[in-house]
Amino acid sequence: MSLLDDADLLESRVRRRFAADTGTVDAVQRLVELFADEAPLLGSQEVLSRAHSLAVELVGLGPIQMLIDDPAVTDVLVNGPGEVWVERSGRLERSGVIADEALIARSIERLVGPLGLRADRSNPIVDARLPDGTRVAVILPPLAVDGPVLAIRRHRADHLPLSAFAEPAVVRLLESLVKEQLNVVVYGPTGAGKTSLLNALVAGLAPSERVITIEDVAELRLPGEHVVRLEARPGSAEGVGRTDIRDLVRAALRLRPDRIIVGEVRGAEALDMVWALSTGHDGCFSTCHASNAPDAIRRLETMALLGAERLPLEAIRAQVRAAIDVYVGVARSSSGSRRVTDVHLVGTTGELESLILADRSVRAVSRSRRGWRA
Repeated sequence: MSLLDDADLLESRVRRRFAADTGTVDAVQRLVELFADEAPLLGSQEVLSRAHSLAVELVGLGPIQMLIDDPAVTDVLVNGPGEVWVERSGRLERSGVIADEALIARSIERLVGPLGLRADRSNPIVDARLPDGTRVAVILPPLAVDGPVLAIRRHRADHLPLSAFAEPAVVRLLESLVKEQLNVVVYGPTGAGKTSLLNALVAGLAPSERVITIEDVAELRLPGEHVVRLEARPGSAEGVGRTDIRDLVRAALRLRPDRIIVGEVRGAEALDMVWALSTGHDGCFSTCHASNAPDAIRRLETMALLGAERLPLEAIRAQVRAAIDVYVGVARSSSGSRRVTDVHLVGTTGELESLILADRSVRAVSRSRRGWRA
């Protein structure tokens, strides 16, 4: 019998014992114990290597797991059967990993099943957050024409400082916006770094401030001593137990916040956010998808209209203009880095004024709560 046959027999025995061990919590540790018991002459490094490889197959995501474990990878994108794409160090590229339908189906089940969610033809769209903060999005056929789509966005363990997004003059401007308790909306396209910039902005809050964060998927990590984190809940596959952003915004107003941070507004909750900011909750933050500041304002107005009860556009527009003080734009460069592109102030009459000039110098301003002066 060859060494390869011996290895196959060893792995087969370990597989059977692992499958029968339903009480296992740490898969790698248990597999290490089983390999050491079945082959006591194996070196510790080889035991650990075999255990990790088998754990990836048995309880992980197979070759996709290796991509997730790569610290340089932030996004793993499966576009149906075929090659998997990744975003590595800010750039989209092919991974060299080929995923067939069986691997994709198994990966989806192992990702969303333990969360009590189900992905099938009756529930073809699933958004979820893993315990470590990783975001998972699933779209199944027939909605996904070319096969099941899986997008995995890893949670960043490190937090970027403001200096990673802008030059010193702009950093000082952003810090002043936080200090002066202005209501700020960060806008930009998907993957531009809106949440990362928001994390950097709120890192400058006083530790004693009572901050309520509201997110669809919890990503913000604030260092303060008085932080309450709220996360929307999609509910079961039947829709039971659903709690959306709008419910949480209303609940946050009863929690005596100094500041409210809404991770992203996508719908009718924009109206509740605008009303909250209009009732004296200064120094609040949110994000939205938009390509420029005027577009961000229009999107907020449109989303607020979804939650309005027969309110005219003019009333919504006035509320939005009065509630938001500053719009900060962020974009991803061709090199993969994220940079602040614009900072726009909403003037007393509702017009937008750029605080970053064409030569990237910063307009010097001072402000009392409703009156900026150049």
